[in-house]
Amino acid sequence: MIETFLRFIRLGVPLALLVSLQPGTSYAGSCPEDCSEPPPPAVDIYKHTAAGHLSPVTTRALPRVYVPNRSSNSVSVIDTLTLKEVDRFSVGSKPQHVVPSWDLKTLWVANNGTGKNGSLTPIDPMTAKPGQQIPVDDPYNLYFMPDGSAAIVVDEAMKQLDFRDPHTMVLKSSLPTPTCPGINHADFSADGSYAIFTCEYGDGGLAKIDLKDQKVLGHLDLSRMGMPQDIRLSPDGKVFYVADMMNDGVFLVDGDSFREIGFIPTGIGTHGFVVSRDGKRLYVSNRGSHKMEQGKANGPGSVTVIDFATRAVVAQWPIPGGGSPDMGNVSADGRQLWLSGRFDSEVYMIDTTSGAVTKIRVGVEPHGLTVWPQPGRYSQGHTGNMR
Repeated sequence: MIETFLRFIRLGVPLALLVSLQPGTSYAGSCPEDCSEPPPPAVDIYKHTAAGHLSPVTTRALPRVYVPNRSSNSVSVIDTLTLKEVDRFSVGSKPQHVVPSWDLKTLWVANNGTGKNGSLTPIDPMTAKPGQQIPVDDPYNLYFMPDGSAAIVVDEAMKQLDFRDPHTMVLKSSLPTPTCPGINHADFSADGSYAIFTCEYGDGGLAKIDLKDQKVLGHLDLSRMGMPQDIRLSPDGKVFYVADMMNDGVFLVDGDSFREIGFIPTGIGTHGFVVSRDGKRLYVSNRGSHKMEQGKANGPGSVTVIDFATRAVVAQWPIPGGGSPDMGNVSADGRQLWLSGRFDSEVYMIDTTSGAVTKIRVGVEPHGLTVWPQPGRYSQGHTGNMR
């Protein structure tokens, strides 16, 4: 070996090259075993919304449930400890949802009215009292850009999204969505680059929106014509769950490729979603009716529990005596699931361990209630889509 080494030196071969050719030697930048890239960290979009993750901004907020009573033009306030209605105040015309602001400092009541007489009523969660309402065209629902740069008012009547200042609600720009009649509910991709909105009317379907450039990326017709309602992203950020009130179940949609990949039957009038506080399960409210308005009281409403990991139904909770569970959220500790009873002028507090139901009377036609405070760094809108 030494003689060979000296012979190559006499022939003028550089020493560095000879060293690099020696067998069994490994140096920085070489891959003697495995040069593959390390796997990316697992995605869990709900990791900051678990119990115990309350933001300092919400520490002095009163523990309350805020219920918009659509046909009473009011908001009922329920104490989550006594399970009693402790206040009821008037708001604008046809309040639909109570929406936590992106910065968690304000709760907005979305009063969509009848077109041009819509408004947003702010509530101070520290006092549970309303402030001066702001005129806003047709705010059926309200979301926020993932970075908090704008509020997104879902202008259902005009088939458009209005991007507004998140504090003053001054209009910044509008995005027409002509292929999405009844644009309705939304959720956001894990990286915040796009959102998918449900299209309630016409042939139904979904609209995919580029948030950076504020443009429509495409429309997806589902395999069965229906009436899509709420939508929620899976913890791993891969699959959007879409409630369909006419098909009595949940469509599964791959968000990146924007294609339907499955369906889960749940119950009559599948309507709303709430993610469990540990991020492992999806509570699905089945309103017990296919009617949008004036459904019968004491209908066959129920709640279906889906396991995110297996996409299997793991529990079915009927409302005792009948009911019409609609929209809501879970308590900060995850032990209570709160849902409005749309056609029964009541709210349901459901024990998430046993499925036991407590009913509380409120105003007429309660809709998108929120529970406050909730864990999370910021709100993306609706009744508390927290991240």
